[in-house]
Amino acid sequence: MKYIHELGPLFHDVQMGGIFPDGKTFPDCIPKKALATIAKQYDKSKKQPGFDLAAFVAEHFELPPTGGSGYVSDPSRSPSQHIEALWDVLTRLPIAIGTDAKPPRQSSLLPLPNAFVVPGGRFREVYYWDSYFTMLGLKANGRWDLIEGMLDNFAYLAETYGFIPNGNRSYYLGRSQPPFASLMVKLYAEHAGEQVLVKYFSLLTREYKFWQDGLQDLDQGKRDSKRMVALGGADYLGRYWDEFDTPRPESYREDVELALTSMQPNPQIYRNLRAGAESGWDFSSRWFADNGGFASICTTDIVPVDLNCLLWHLEITLAETCGIIGQEDLQKKILADAEDRKRALLRHCWDDTDGFFFDYNFKTGRTTNQRTLAAMYPLFFKLCSQQQANQVADIIEHDFLKPGGLTTTLLESGQQWDAPNGWAPLQWIAYMGLKNYNHDRLAEEVRSRWVNTVKTHFEKTGKMTEKYNVFEESTHAGGGEYPNQDGFGWTNGVFMGLTIDD
Repeated sequence: MKYIHELGPLFHDVQMGGIFPDGKTFPDCIPKKALATIAKQYDKSKKQPGFDLAAFVAEHFELPPTGGSGYVSDPSRSPSQHIEALWDVLTRLPIAIGTDAKPPRQSSLLPLPNAFVVPGGRFREVYYWDSYFTMLGLKANGRWDLIEGMLDNFAYLAETYGFIPNGNRSYYLGRSQPPFASLMVKLYAEHAGEQVLVKYFSLLTREYKFWQDGLQDLDQGKRDSKRMVALGGADYLGRYWDEFDTPRPESYREDVELALTSMQPNPQIYRNLRAGAESGWDFSSRWFADNGGFASICTTDIVPVDLNCLLWHLEITLAETCGIIGQEDLQKKILADAEDRKRALLRHCWDDTDGFFFDYNFKTGRTTNQRTLAAMYPLFFKLCSQQQANQVADIIEHDFLKPGGLTTTLLESGQQWDAPNGWAPLQWIAYMGLKNYNHDRLAEEVRSRWVNTVKTHFEKTGKMTEKYNVFEESTHAGGGEYPNQDGFGWTNGVFMGLTIDD
């Protein structure tokens, strides 16, 4: 027993009993003595008359630290000045083993050798895909030291665990997040030159191996294995997955209660929930079965358009690096794989009738027909034709553009990655994708509306938040498993990236 989420009955009872309003709090707590000792004491104490579970937890565990909780924003500062000052508030010191700053004994925190930036609020650790968008702001403020340190942290995680986890917590070791490492490396290379690609070649190689794991099973005739799906012929694409099929420790009660309402076997729905968390879109109706609600979530049946665009970029970046270091045979193979992925993506995720990119459900053999901003990824990576980009742009302007920016989807499901919410990373992906295909007027409209939303909210509250309601300025964003968080890493980064030339 190494971590709190392995405590068995005690962990179950605390999470199901609602001792903490946020299910993430208990897994992040710090035990005051060995967990095995606490578990034995619990087995004995809970049988006593008048036993108080909350008091027992308070006696045996320390609450997780709330770094930056004393920070008060200065209302005289502009949003950009606020963000520049906030980087140090959101920065955490190294927690590497062997230093004075190592994690507390039996903490769920995973060691990291360098300082890193957290998103803020309940998110007290580094997060994988958040970090790319945070880096856009660090770049704007010249904080290349933090960018390099964070990349080195990801290289350390990949070397230690074989992949980059969702975040540096033990309970995230079954899954990753959208693979943005190649974009981070390319961003840093803008500053430090092409040798950056060589430095992080092993990171990107491990990343690729992780996402390709399961391919060997497909070659032996299986239809799907881990994060790989065979779609017939030479078409192999990726999906989201998790190594475990149990409730997420940080959302234990929510998962158990949802499973009670689902027709799926418990292991299946738990895996789908975990895979949805790996997607970063936790949660969205894009993962639901046709006409189904949350309990119909089927993430592992779906080949996501955005994931495969990211994997294509990873392949292209690896091939470029192979050219630098003289591995020509490997370069040719990876380039061929990238071309195969692009062809499969366009074949299965583009709908000629609707003129839009969709996720593909390989179990039903058709697209999901759910319009989402994930359709902007092929434009962001320049993977589609001008005609396809024009059709997508028309739908984005007609259906997705709202007073406050772009809505994530067109469906209001109560999930946070659906309407009416808008998210900073998707505004950036859409803005850059539109620029790539000369839709400058629409790109500027997206930029100006989103920037105005963030500015207006900051002027009223003094805060940057995780997400925004893009339909109504007076209504806060909501939905999901926890309240809207402030801080906030990727909002800060995208805001700086979109306003650097203002």
